[in-house]
Amino acid sequence: MLKYNSLFMLIISFMLFSCEKDIEIVLPDAKTKLVVEGNIEQGRPPFVMLTKTTPFFSPTDINSLQNSFVKNAIVTVSNGTTSVQLQEICTNQLPDSLLPAIAELIGVNLESLKTFGFCLYTTLNPAIFGEVGKSYTLSIQSGNEILTSITQIPSLVLPNKFWYKDQPGFTDFGYVWFELNDPPQIGNAYRAFTQRKGKDSRFIPVLGSVFDDQFINGLTFDGVFLRGKEINSTNPDDLGETADYFQQGDTIIIKFCTIDQRHYKFWDTFEIAAFNSGNPFSSPVTIQTNINGGLGVWGGYGVSYDTLIAVDL
Repeated sequence: MLKYNSLFMLIISFMLFSCEKDIEIVLPDAKTKLVVEGNIEQGRPPFVMLTKTTPFFSPTDINSLQNSFVKNAIVTVSNGTTSVQLQEICTNQLPDSLLPAIAELIGVNLESLKTFGFCLYTTLNPAIFGEVGKSYTLSIQSGNEILTSITQIPSLVLPNKFWYKDQPGFTDFGYVWFELNDPPQIGNAYRAFTQRKGKDSRFIPVLGSVFDDQFINGLTFDGVFLRGKEINSTNPDDLGETADYFQQGDTIIIKFCTIDQRHYKFWDTFEIAAFNSGNPFSSPVTIQTNINGGLGVWGGYGVSYDTLIAVDL
């Protein structure tokens, strides 16, 4: 014991009495990687946004964000029988009537879409629009880099019902509940979005938007949706103790999606990492990309919609 106590005191003494000296640590820039944000739903065209990573200490102004878009790439999507090269477009080139649909696909509010020109790859060729049960292979060539991924649009699983219920301790504020029969085969996964009519400009992922059937395979169960919010929102609805709640009287459009397992793993790890951000006691989480040769996600959605008026019966 004396040996270890003496060593400890030696270290403390060195720290207390050594001269102070400024130390400069030069961090090498990490290799730039390509980042994919892409999805395809039944009845809709594929959408792919391609960006590149930037050094950690680089400025994050509008110019740097604009420069992160990767243009002139060759982006193709195949359903096994038909292969289509996607066209590069920027949202500031589109009429306002198309922007709400693009905002939903990209995952930003409508105001941001109008003030910032997002660039993406898509097509209006119906031969490659999404179909339930089909798999879709993504291939991207940018310079000497080649990225690939594959995703499926799984069969639809529709919840039996939705209902609203006030949260105990609150009046007129609560959550959306649902009842779901999970199919008997293991591996089903889901993602949910909501849009409050007249309040939200797009479908927003609910808080903790993904789940799978690891613990509920083949069961009928009740679940709950907490309201999601726009990032950095200053809307009064998104501040304070009722920010995660829906309000009685809200007309809520629910977008309930089936997704495959690799698509699920991306969003599950992404949301855990986002939730833990800034928490010094949390364990680091590696976001599980399904992009070969790059980062990000290429995901298929089997989509169903329902509408609920928030009334506590």
